[in-house]
Amino acid sequence: MTFITTPALAPAPVPALFLTTAQVTTFFGSQQLTQASGFFFERESRLYLVTSRHVLQDLATQHQPDRIEVDLHLDTQDLTQSVRFSVPLFRGVDALWHQGRDACGDIDVAVIELARDLLPPSVVLHAFTAEHLTQSFTDVEVGASLLVVGFPLGFHDVRHHLPVVRHAVMASPYGVRFQGQGYFLTDARTHRGISGAPVVARDAAATAQGAVLPWKLLGIHSGSLDVGDRDRYLDHSLGLNCVWYANILLTLTQAPNAVEPTAGLRLVV
Repeated sequence: MTFITTPALAPAPVPALFLTTAQVTTFFGSQQLTQASGFFFERESRLYLVTSRHVLQDLATQHQPDRIEVDLHLDTQDLTQSVRFSVPLFRGVDALWHQGRDACGDIDVAVIELARDLLPPSVVLHAFTAEHLTQSFTDVEVGASLLVVGFPLGFHDVRHHLPVVRHAVMASPYGVRFQGQGYFLTDARTHRGISGAPVVARDAAATAQGAVLPWKLLGIHSGSLDVGDRDRYLDHSLGLNCVWYANILLTLTQAPNAVEPTAGLRLVV
C-alpha cells in the first residue's frame, strides 16, 4: 500500500471579518456560566467590546456574572496562538459597561471598554468604526442578503479560534423600528450563543476601493422572535430574529468611561 503525502500549503489570509468577532464566556468567580458572541468597535482610539446586554446581566433569569473572558488572536500566520483576556464587569457595585435605554425601555446592547495597555503587543483583531455604520436607511433593501458572525451553541473552529458565518435576510423595513422598538428583523437560522453577534451587509463601494473591512455594520443580534400563541407541537418556529440598530453605538461610546477600564490576561491552556 502506498501513501501519498500532499505538500503543506501556506496559510491562506483570513478575511478581516472573522477577526472582528470573539467568543464571550461569562463567569461568576471561577464558575463558568454562559457563552455568547461579541465584536470590537473603535472610536477615537478607544477600543470596546460590544455584545448583548443580557449577556452581561439578565435579572429576569438571575444571570449576573461578575466577569467575562474573551479569546484574542496573537499571530496572523498562526491562528492557533491565542490568549484569553479577562474583563471584570464591576468595580465595587458600579458596572463597568454602558447600556442604552429609550422611550420603549432597555436596549439589549452593551459596550465595555478594553484597556489597550493591557492587551498583548501582538494582538490581532479588526474593529468596526463609525465609518462602518450606515449613513442612510435606504442603503439596505428588504430582502437584502446579510451575514451574522458568531458562535452558535458555542460552535466554532476551536483550533483557530474563529467564528462561523450564518446567512440572513432583511425581514422588515430597515429604518423602521419594528413595533416601535429599536430593532429590525432578520430571517435566519440562529441559536443560543450568537447573542451579541454583528449583523453586516457587503459594502460595494468599500469593496471597490480595496478596504480591509468592506462591510456595513447594521446591527447587533439579540435573539429569536416568536409568537406567544404558537402551538409548539404543531407550528414551526418563525425563524425571525431581533437585531438592534448599530447606531446606538454612537451614543454608548460618545464619551470616555467614568472609570478607567481594567482587565487582566490569562493564557489559554
